[in-house]
Amino acid sequence: MCGFCAVNLYNYLVNLDTFEKIKNKYGDCGSWAIWAQSGDKPKSNIGDLTVLDPSINKKLLSQLKPEYVFVGLNFSSIDELVPFANFHSPSPKAQDFKIRFALRNTDYWGSYMTDIIKNFEEKKSNKMMDVLNEDKNLENRNIEIFLEEIESLGVPNKKIIAFGGDTYKILERNLKDKYNLVKVTHYSHFISKENYRYELAKI
Repeated sequence: MCGFCAVNLYNYLVNLDTFEKIKNKYGDCGSWAIWAQSGDKPKSNIGDLTVLDPSINKKLLSQLKPEYVFVGLNFSSIDELVPFANFHSPSPKAQDFKIRFALRNTDYWGSYMTDIIKNFEEKKSNKMMDVLNEDKNLENRNIEIFLEEIESLGVPNKKIIAFGGDTYKILERNLKDKYNLVKVTHYSHFISKENYRYELAKI
């Protein structure tokens, strides 16, 4: 490995202290794009969070890519808030498995993941957008939290990938001059995991 590459690897490494601070402060909505290996079914083991426990997964910290951030809109439902459980739902209705399939063995495996609107339960994105149109302060507060969250990763951000058009609209109207923003289809849409992987490969 060349010296330049080694320097970049060192700069982007998440240490245990930073990892735990992110988990404690943002773990209700934030997570990492790392999942357990699927079994005989596409959704199997999607909710296994032991892979996000550095005391169990000894390679975890070296796998993290905090310079890339995937962003969803909000919770579709809130049950018990478990750190890093977002985007790792074991619900039979959840489509999180498509992200796992799309990102495995790519440069984006290990990216940071979060929602732009924190701890707000709403299944329909159009209703969420209606709420934001009526309450500008709600959006402004969450943008401030998001910026603090991104800063806490401790690395220069290279790219923010928005899941769906609504998330992208929020990011674009607030942060288009600050970050490199990319939009991809939301994983809950009617799209096969194979086609979703092909779409994300293009970014």
